[in-house]
Parts: sequence; structure tokens; C-alpha cells
Amino acid sequence: MRATSAFTVDAYEPAPFDELAEVPKGFQLSRTRIAKTFSGDLAATSVTQAVMAVTQEGSAGYVAIELIVGSLQGRQGSFLLQHSATATRGAQSGSYTIVPDSGTGQLAGISGQGDIAVDADGGHTLTLDYDLPGKA
Repeated sequence: MRATSAFTVDAYEPAPFDELAEVPKGFQLSRTRIAKTFSGDLAATSVTQAVMAVTQEGSAGYVAIELIVGSLQGRQGSFLLQHSATATRGAQSGSYTIVPDSGTGQLAGISGQGDIAVDADGGHTLTLDYDLPGKA
């Protein structure tokens, strides 16, 4: 099954990676809390905790866990989405995987992969290819 939803970033709150860590000059390391609202096939809110790194050349990487709570094509529940993404001097790639056994409510047993796209006008879209036991 496939779900597509636009989303807005409601909060973006970076914090130091580690108060005691000596970060090499030119690098940016942070722990960032991100809150989102989804509309479309996924009507939900989410909170993400991310660890992010940016080099002085502008390349970047992040890993994150996102808790998504709401309705996916009419089914209520929640699940976790694991992010791993990089940007190499502007060229972006990412992997977004539903954490196994993380589904609750009517989303129990959900599995799958996702993709996040940023439109030319700055809009964000999540596409989720997923399976649910007993659903066609």
C-alpha cells in the first residue's frame, strides 16, 4: 500500500550535541527536536529526535527516530520511523524505515519504507510504502 502526505515543520529546536565535547572547528553537531503535522493519507502529528552533523564544506548527515501518531488511510495508531540521510555538497540521499514491531492500535504489525521529498517551493511530502497484516 502507498500513502502520500504533505507535512509542515511546526518546531525545529537544535541543541548542542554534547556540552563537554570539543567539536572540531568548522563542524556543526547538534541534537534536534522536530515537530511536524501531516495531512493527506497520513493525518498525524509527530515528534522527532535527530542527531545532525554538518561539515565546513556543507556536506551533512543525520540519524533520527520519529514517533508518528494519528490516522493512516483511516486506521488509528502510531509507529516509529527511523531516518538516516546524507547530503554530499548538495546531493541528497536518505533511508526511512518503519521500525519493526513499533505499530500500535490499528497500525499494529505495520512495516515498510518511506521517502521524503522537498518541493522547489520548499513544501515537504512523505511517501510511505507499507504493509499491514490482513489489509489489502
